[in-house]
Amino acid sequence: MEYVISDEPLQRKLMILADAAKYDVACTSSGVSRSSGGTGLGNSRACGICHSFASDGRCISLLKILLTNDCIYDCKYCKNRVSNDVPRATFTPEEICRLTIGFYRRNYIEGLFLSSGVIKNPHYTMELILETVRLLREKYDFKGYIHVKSIPGADEDLILRTGYYADRMSCNLELPTAEGLKKLAPNKTRQLILQPLRQVQKGILQNKEELTIYRHTPKFVPAGQSTQVIVGATPESDYEIISVAEAMYKKFSLRRVFYSAYIAVNKDELLPAVDTKPPLLREHRLYQADWLMRFYGFRADELLSEQHASFNIALDPKCDWALRHLDQFPVEINKASYEMILRVPGIGVTGARRICRARRYAILDFNDLKRMGIVLKRAMYFITCSGRMMYRIKFNEDAITKNLLAVDEKLPVEVRESISGYHQLSMFDDNQEGRWQIPLDPIREVIV
Repeated sequence: MEYVISDEPLQRKLMILADAAKYDVACTSSGVSRSSGGTGLGNSRACGICHSFASDGRCISLLKILLTNDCIYDCKYCKNRVSNDVPRATFTPEEICRLTIGFYRRNYIEGLFLSSGVIKNPHYTMELILETVRLLREKYDFKGYIHVKSIPGADEDLILRTGYYADRMSCNLELPTAEGLKKLAPNKTRQLILQPLRQVQKGILQNKEELTIYRHTPKFVPAGQSTQVIVGATPESDYEIISVAEAMYKKFSLRRVFYSAYIAVNKDELLPAVDTKPPLLREHRLYQADWLMRFYGFRADELLSEQHASFNIALDPKCDWALRHLDQFPVEINKASYEMILRVPGIGVTGARRICRARRYAILDFNDLKRMGIVLKRAMYFITCSGRMMYRIKFNEDAITKNLLAVDEKLPVEVRESISGYHQLSMFDDNQEGRWQIPLDPIREVIV
């Protein structure tokens, strides 16, 4: 097998290819329990996202690089497209292994995230990725976490063989719709991108059956697969994006769908202007909605609709949904089902479980909820304890919205200024019509 050889120093390659990898956000890990067992180097037990925290509280780092930023495709949104004049570099599989092992021994990283442009053709690129992970596992006996990309258009056998060495694989959906993909990435098709996702899903299901029969069967992509969607490069609505994400979860059993706010790196008439700011708040709302769909039982068509196709920039999706469905509130905390309690703003999965357990033994009040860690500054507008609300308030969308905005998350200045009709209350506000304040004394009730 012939590898691309470069005379560039390894240091320069690392600078180019690590910087080029920053646009790919789909680099988490979960669901892996491989340990060294006294032999080999490293382990992948309870790993998390790059420079973030794992479920057990540890901060995890992954070496996040591209195999190559040389690419045969001309995707208009990509900095590494073939028509761009940028510094190019390509690692050999051996060089990536040396970097990974060297960084691990210095305690810089606990695993590898390897993506790549498409060099020569998809088969050749996937073959290089396969050789890299094979060397890491077999030659260097590396037991740490490995996340690699499956290249659309590559031979199915190469993708399946790679899956037995990697912990997680991913294939980026790129753009939410086939129309957007055709417009900005003419060399790619939705069918081409979905093919490796189907292959990996099929391999995972088959491997589960094999493990029930043969105990020592090698695991295939034990941490599952993920994908990434670029937000803001094309005019799709939030409703279209979360509907696509919901379909991806159902059809391919994905662990995660990642949303990447489009960063204007190329000048093109089909793209937003170069000085356009990345839609970071929109990306944040999509992640919040994604969390609601994965863990709170919400459907995409509950959160948004064709008539209401965008998320509220001022309120998180759960609060926004509750305000649009006040007919379902307030919820009696001592009688409501777990599923309904989970839909109350300010109450998460852990809080809902605590409530359901505790009310078996006692009638709960607001002080009990506070001790359980319930965020009452949001929840108090939507719940009752023994038929009573925490304060006597105007139970309408306008009044509740004003008070949620007064205590809700910090928003960018331009967003706060764009919210017409609402303002943050202070203790010096007059009690004018339509306004009310939370009292300084939490025991005293305020009648509005």
